[in-house]
Amino acid sequence: MENKKWLEWAVELQAIAQAGLYYTKDCFDQERFERIREISAEIISRQSEMPVEKVKDLFCCETGYQTPKIDTRAAIFKNNRILLVKESDGRWSLPGGWVDVDLSVKENIIKEVREEAGLDVEVDKVIAVQDREKHNLPIYAYKICKIFIQCSVIGGSFKANNETTDSRYFSMEELPPLATEKSNAEQIKMCFQAYSEQAWKTILE
Repeated sequence: MENKKWLEWAVELQAIAQAGLYYTKDCFDQERFERIREISAEIISRQSEMPVEKVKDLFCCETGYQTPKIDTRAAIFKNNRILLVKESDGRWSLPGGWVDVDLSVKENIIKEVREEAGLDVEVDKVIAVQDREKHNLPIYAYKICKIFIQCSVIGGSFKANNETTDSRYFSMEELPPLATEKSNAEQIKMCFQAYSEQAWKTILE
């Protein structure tokens, strides 16, 4: 819990500094906000044992008012089984990833499924919009909004690529080792529930 509090403070400092750097016109304030941003990176570095320069690359390179990153995950079903893709480390996850700045959420999930599973899909419904840190570990130094979307296959087949090595359909009872930082058993179970309930209401949390 203490580690989480340190992270919350560092994230808040980073957000204040980033907004300040974007809006201020005063050169002295810019120096102060730069120092606040450096302090936030030093806190993260100390707590995570990650080199401070790497923290700055991941955590301190954006401009403008700080907002959450968006991650999309596709729930695709066949014969009451859900599609998972195999990561290069041998673990499995729902296909998906970061939303590109030039794509809508819908366009992005279609792209991600095509890249990771080789499938062409159409979007059926939004299952849930989640605050990642309430569901997935480890907690990151930036906010992430996860959007789970049920999709239907309209064509395609798996092709080898540089992100995934396999794709298969699994029942809830036979899930393989999961990349839980991306999609965990609780979230996959939620997708099964949404698939079985015709009148499903999007979860917002």
